[in-house]
Amino acid sequence: MSEQAPIRVFSVDDHPLLREGIAAIINNETDMLMVAQAATGCEAVEMFRRHVPDVTLMDLRLPDVSGIDALIAIRAESPEARIIMLTTFEGDANIRRALEAGARGYLLKSTPPADLVETIRQVHAGRKGIPPDVAAHIAEHLGDESLTERELDVLRLIAGGNRNRDIAEQLFISEETVKVHVKHVMEKLGASDRTQAVAIALRRGIIQL
Repeated sequence: MSEQAPIRVFSVDDHPLLREGIAAIINNETDMLMVAQAATGCEAVEMFRRHVPDVTLMDLRLPDVSGIDALIAIRAESPEARIIMLTTFEGDANIRRALEAGARGYLLKSTPPADLVETIRQVHAGRKGIPPDVAAHIAEHLGDESLTERELDVLRLIAGGNRNRDIAEQLFISEETVKVHVKHVMEKLGASDRTQAVAIALRRGIIQL
């Protein structure tokens, strides 16, 4: 009986040091092999096409597009692609977006190497790889009402330091309408003021600066 082929892993991260560290961890495992590395989302799509890896580790923040956009592009061509998001950000909105886009796992960069390789094996075997603390993050806000596109527009402009009058002008709506949107944003996020609303939204990954 022939030996099982190693799990072919592809790593996407714009930090060379981190890529090297991950490659060292992967190549240290007898059942894994690092087949390629990429530093941008565009490279990720191109290299995936070329190498067709078994499991891809994808950073959430890349210099050109987000890791989620790269994930969507890869899965549009290869729906069976098994991609694990590997990130420093644990906001529930980020996690939910990644999973809705088809990620099979979501790990923080603080994850111990043993857990990383175990998650790769799980995902390769067709299971989801979501650690309990990440799952708890999602569950915490599961029943929350999502912000509408317009509310997100208003929130981003608040984060940019705009006053209601500026927001009204930029979105071509009345100042009264802006006030209503701000009120809804604060209610949905459980914030007592605009600054806290922005802080909560950033922490949860609802908006990015």
